Amino acid sequence: MKHIFLWENFGPMHADRCDAVAKTGMDVIGLELYGKSDVYDWNPEKGLNFEKITLFKSGRPRGLALILALLKLRKNLGKSNWFLCHYEWKEVFIFASLLRLLGDNVFTMGCSKFDDFPRNSKREFLKSFFFKPYHGAIGSGVRSKSYFEFHGIPSHMVATEYNTVSTQRIRELANFSQDKIYDDYENRYFTIVARLVPKKNLFMALDAYKIYLNSNTKPRFLKICGSGPLEADLKAYAQKLEIENYIVFMGFIQTEEISKTLSKSLALILPSIEEQFGNVIIEAQAIALPVLLSEVCGAKDKLVRSAKNGFIFEPDNPEGLAWFMTLLSNDQKMWEKMCLSAFEYSKYGDVEAFASAVQSLLEAKS
Repeated sequence: MKHIFLWENFGPMHADRCDAVAKTGMDVIGLELYGKSDVYDWNPEKGLNFEKITLFKSGRPRGLALILALLKLRKNLGKSNWFLCHYEWKEVFIFASLLRLLGDNVFTMGCSKFDDFPRNSKREFLKSFFFKPYHGAIGSGVRSKSYFEFHGIPSHMVATEYNTVSTQRIRELANFSQDKIYDDYENRYFTIVARLVPKKNLFMALDAYKIYLNSNTKPRFLKICGSGPLEADLKAYAQKLEIENYIVFMGFIQTEEISKTLSKSLALILPSIEEQFGNVIIEAQAIALPVLLSEVCGAKDKLVRSAKNGFIFEPDNPEGLAWFMTLLSNDQKMWEKMCLSAFEYSKYGDVEAFASAVQSLLEAKS
């Protein structure tokens, strides 16, 4: 039987997950709805061990056209096990409902949590109907698991971990070597990898960096990797704070360049006010990099332990973030201990965890 994994568009981590499941001996198809993301400028991903199908080569399909295309594909593939992202789309809901009627096993995937943003009780009640077609779910961490359970999916049918990447791939892209984990401490810099949008809380990060600069005689640079509508405003704010000479705006860069940038960093910073997970945390830990993480991020649940492999701060606390930046900048022994712990924790975000979650759901359903 085929095992089909559906996402709106394929990035590197989606190919990682399909590859990992295929390596267990399953017949895997990676299904992307269209060939180019509206959000990320990813290079096309194919993977090595699975078949990839792109439903629409260009354009964003919605409505009846998408439903009919999915049903045509189901007819061609026959009865299968389906793992669907985007449960909130009405087209995906209708397709999942039809798959149940046809006798297929249907699972959803995601990392939503109650604390992503203020929830409306009426909306959450109505949302529960969107989960009715699914036999089970793959979530990320305890908060995500609780969210699926709240919406009616039995606890034994919610597996983790959904948000995973191939740590081996990241290490290869970064030319990472364990015997060089602690190299070049004095010349490392801080790095942010994020879309330049409001929920990433980057103005607060600049405030924190200003505080950090004022309290350090030999401050480290800050590199910001990402693109988005706030780029011009962020650059203007950096000029207003008179810190523009210490900040490098890298723009959007592909995974290989991100990996190499992280490999020369002192720490990754993710200051979001809304963050379902934060896949870049796994990428940082894969190459033994501590993280400074907002407490709202889903990655906190499984991957980050404060003062062990990084620090966790409140997203409205620039003074706290600046303090942690100073600690890592000036205490090499503490930083080295955190590097080792970050590397050890990276196994929890590796794609093998996703493959195990798939297997556990199929066994529970059989």
